[in-house]
Amino acid sequence: MAFGEKHWWIYAVIVAIVPGIYIVNVLKQISTTAVTEIEYQRPLLTAVGAAIVLAILASIVLEITSPTKAAKRDVRDADISRLGEYVGGIVFAVGMVLPFALAMTEADHFWIANSMYLACVLSALAGTTVKLVAYRRGL
Repeated sequence: MAFGEKHWWIYAVIVAIVPGIYIVNVLKQISTTAVTEIEYQRPLLTAVGAAIVLAILASIVLEITSPTKAAKRDVRDADISRLGEYVGGIVFAVGMVLPFALAMTEADHFWIANSMYLACVLSALAGTTVKLVAYRRGL
């Protein structure tokens, strides 16, 4: 397995698990609390921060455990990364239509913030999936 592929598998796991934990914590509050009173800000910021820190730490550990492979990034890796980022950007742009519409209709901040987070998560998942498929099936 290529170094880049390992990196993106780890990132995919982080991007899948951290938002899942956030969603579970917020869904627990929905049954007992009005949406306008749900404390989502701190858990949302914690989820974003945790994902960033975990991705950085995982990348550092991966590079320490295989330093010779980390330095061997070639044109294929760059092309795969570019394709994944392109697809992720498209998903993000389309996904931001919902928060924009919610803001225009003056929806509650809870819905706007969470739909923005959803767009970010879907973008990361789509881009990472494209990268992993490209590594497996070729570009």
